[in-house]
Amino acid sequence: MTIGPGKYDDLCTIVREKAKAKGAIVIVIGGDRGGGFSCQFDDLVMMEMVPELLEGVAQQIRKDGVFAA
Repeated sequence: MTIGPGKYDDLCTIVREKAKAKGAIVIVIGGDRGGGFSCQFDDLVMMEMVPELLEGVAQQIRKDGVFAA
């Protein structure tokens, strides 16, 4: 869920505050609460950047050849 608290909202808050960031995204795979994510931003306008950011991360992972056979 991108609006409202997520499964790992408490951890996302810690990351955002420790980094003194305007926003943070935490993605958990196989966590004690199952897989999930939480995101927090100073304002919803910042959330508009998230899809492009995640697409860039995916492209970089593919480019790095992490999944190359």
